[in-house]
Amino acid sequence: MNFFDQLKYRYLSFNTVERLIAILVVCFIVPFILRTFLFLFSVRFDQFFSWFQLSPTAEDILFQPWTLITYAFFHADFGHIFWNLILLHFAGKMMINLFKPQLFINTFFMGVLAGGLVFVVSYNLFPAFQGQSPQLIGSSAGVMAVLIFMCSYMPFKDVRIFIFNVKLIYIGVLFISLDLIKIPVSNAGGHLAHIGGALMGFVYQRSIMRGNDFGDWVSRFGSSIRSFFQPSKSKVHKVYSSPKPKRKPKKDNVNQDKIDKILDKISQSGYSSLTKEEKELLFRAGKS
Repeated sequence: MNFFDQLKYRYLSFNTVERLIAILVVCFIVPFILRTFLFLFSVRFDQFFSWFQLSPTAEDILFQPWTLITYAFFHADFGHIFWNLILLHFAGKMMINLFKPQLFINTFFMGVLAGGLVFVVSYNLFPAFQGQSPQLIGSSAGVMAVLIFMCSYMPFKDVRIFIFNVKLIYIGVLFISLDLIKIPVSNAGGHLAHIGGALMGFVYQRSIMRGNDFGDWVSRFGSSIRSFFQPSKSKVHKVYSSPKPKRKPKKDNVNQDKIDKILDKISQSGYSSLTKEEKELLFRAGKS
């Protein structure tokens, strides 16, 4: 097994959160490698980012609509990506333990889109930003969507921060408060995008609890993209056929009523109030 096969095998062994983190890391490293080649051909490095970063001007968005998503895959510096990935792993791991991995993907990209739209609308609406046209990069809006989704879903869950136990809702309130306070100070566009992502995370969680998954289009769009790039299978005439192996019976689904009662208990009393059996049941439901 060569080096690239090992990388591919390692990537396939990751869960959904780890795969997204790996993609973000690659997108952070590659531009630094390209910088050398762009320098040799006298191409300005910022021209590379102009194809992916989000501009608030209508003309740029009209000719580069993909930047409403691609801006989230690039980061300004190591500190920028480091804290985003720490928070993404923290909140994303909780989400995929309770929900299907696709809901995590939906939440992240819905947050990215919402953050980008809030950024664009704000710089075209508020007089304080008149004449300004900054560029937006970073996955913070998507990360905030995942975090606030979980804060809204189980606000009184205790999480360990160093040597302290903190309710999840207090972490969400802290991040939103810091973004609101910092808007007049620095990086106003970035903080507005964070708030847009957080708002999407809250609204999306409430909608999911009512049985309305308005972010399901992300799943369908992703499936259509994957099917487009998959090679079509050519028809082959069978010479002989062998008996098909019997399929193993699927495991029974965990009783949803029990899961709902456990989640209600978490919201009221916190995760620590669960019995060992309830924790095991919740864990199996997250893996199914």
